[in-house]
Amino acid sequence: MDKLTAKEEDIMMVLWELERAFVKDIVSKLSGKNHYNTISTIVRNLEDKGYVAHQAFGKTHQYYPVISREAYGKRFWNEATRRFFDSSYKNMVSFFAKEEKITADELREI
Repeated sequence: MDKLTAKEEDIMMVLWELERAFVKDIVSKLSGKNHYNTISTIVRNLEDKGYVAHQAFGKTHQYYPVISREAYGKRFWNEATRRFFDSSYKNMVSFFAKEEKITADELREI
C-alpha cells in the first residue's frame, strides 16, 4: 500500500468518522479552504491506492474506507518503528520516556 500524504490522511480521518460520505460531506468536515475539485481528486487517488471504494448514485459517488483506521495505524507504527527505532519497540518507548512524552506511571500501566 502506498504511503498517504497529510491531506490524504485528513480525508481518511473524515471517512473513518463518517463511514460513508459524498465529496461535499468531506469538504464540509475539513477545516480551512478546501476546493471541491481538489478534494474530489484526492479521494479518487485514495481509491486508486486501495484505501477507499465507492457506491455510485447516478453521476455522484458515495465513498467509504476499505481499510480500517486500526489497520492503517498498525501499518504506520510498524513502519515508523522499523525506520526510526531499528524495529525495536523498546527503543521507541525509551525515546518517548527520554522526551518526557510518557510518565513512569503510564509505563507501569501499560
